[in-house]
Amino acid sequence: MDRIDFNRLKTGEVNLGTSIMAVQFKDGVVIGADSRTTTGAYIANRVTDKLTHVHDRIYCCRSGSAADTQAVADVVHQGLQMYSQNAGQAPDVHVAAALFQKLCYENKDALSAGIIVAGWDKTVGPSVYNIPVGGGLFKQPWAIGGSGSTYVYGYCDATYQEGWGRDETINFVRNTLALAMSRDGSSGGVIRMCVITEDSVDRLFVPGNELPKFWEGKEVLGAATNQPGGDVVPMAVEI
Repeated sequence: MDRIDFNRLKTGEVNLGTSIMAVQFKDGVVIGADSRTTTGAYIANRVTDKLTHVHDRIYCCRSGSAADTQAVADVVHQGLQMYSQNAGQAPDVHVAAALFQKLCYENKDALSAGIIVAGWDKTVGPSVYNIPVGGGLFKQPWAIGGSGSTYVYGYCDATYQEGWGRDETINFVRNTLALAMSRDGSSGGVIRMCVITEDSVDRLFVPGNELPKFWEGKEVLGAATNQPGGDVVPMAVEI
């Protein structure tokens, strides 16, 4: 087998050209992500876990540079452990989001990191915070990020409804990520989801062969057709 000439591949750091999202429902939050990690045009890992635990009921979804987001998540994880020891109680979700935002904003020129922080706390219950590249901080009922998100904003706007339960929210996250993965070349693999409530944290997994199927097109102009009548007749053009 010939060796891969890495010098001929598109140059670029290992990054999470990705699709991530988090959605709040009445009893908790559902977070989800695809699993593809790329180095330029090369898929470095097809089963990456982009859902990162930072405290008992707080998780984050990572997009951008894999190295940057892992380092930031590690620093926040350590900070939240120290916070819980000093305060004698679990941190609120907004505390974790504020730590992420501080790190991303103060190092915005050196980091490529888009983070979604979600979880449950006893103060406000479920909550979702979006921290895009550059270090902003936005509290939202749902958030999407990564390169695949640009393909599904319209679907999310048209589909999301307040007051959903667990099952409807899981279905929404699964369908949204499947649509993003089908359109975005930097997203793919499997879907990993996590349901965070007051009582538990449940991991869910959708393998690649069980992803929801949507219309992907079957006919190409000029290709052979099985329709009766034979050839495609070109449309008349008036001159």
